[in-house]
Amino acid sequence: MAKKTTKRTQEFVSVKEIRDGVVILNDNSMVSILMTSSLNFALKSSGEQKAILLQFQNFLNSLEYSVQIFVQSKRLDIRPYIALMENRRKEQVNELIRIQTKEYIGFVKTFTENVNIMSKNFFLIVNYRPAIIKTKGGIDKLFGKKTIADKDKNKSEFEESRTQLEQRISVVEQGLTRTGLRMARLGTEEVVELLYKIYNPGESEKPIQLS
Repeated sequence: MAKKTTKRTQEFVSVKEIRDGVVILNDNSMVSILMTSSLNFALKSSGEQKAILLQFQNFLNSLEYSVQIFVQSKRLDIRPYIALMENRRKEQVNELIRIQTKEYIGFVKTFTENVNIMSKNFFLIVNYRPAIIKTKGGIDKLFGKKTIADKDKNKSEFEESRTQLEQRISVVEQGLTRTGLRMARLGTEEVVELLYKIYNPGESEKPIQLS
C-alpha cells in the first residue's frame, strides 16, 4: 500500500520572506503593496470625470512594467458592533433606553441578514525582479555555508533591489495621486495580516464571545 504524503502549507505559499514591508517571493522577486483610497466616480461632474480618466490614462501610459490591482471584497462583519451594543444595553439603567436599544439591535440584525453589506479594500501590487547573475562558488558555497561576506553581499543586493522597487513605487504614487487617490504603503505587520486573511478566509467567521 502506497504511503500518502501531505504537502506542507508553506509549499502552496510563494512568499519566502517579508523584510521591512517588502515581500520576497520564492523566485527572489520583490513586492511592495500599496493600499489606496477610492472615489465615487458617479458623483463627479462631467468635467471632473474626463479629467480623472485622462490622468488615469496618462498613468497607465507612463508604466514600463506591470502592476497588479487587487480588490478585497467581503461581507461586512457586523458582529463586533452588535456585541458592543449588547454590552451597552446591559449597562443601561434607563429601562426605556434599554428597550429602544434592544429594538435597534434587532433592526440592525434583520437589515444585515436581508441585505448583503460589503466592505471593499483596494490594493496596488508593485514588483521588481532582480537580474539573476550566475557566479562560480567555492567549497563554502558548495556545502551551503554562508560567510560574513555572503551576508553583507545579500544585504547589499537587497538594498540595491529595493532602490529599484522604490523608484517604481514613486512613479505609481505620483500617477495615481493626480487622479485624486490617496495611498499608503503596508508595513511588515500589515502585509502579514493581509496575507493571513487571504490564506485563511474562514477566520473571520469565528464566533465572537459576548462579555
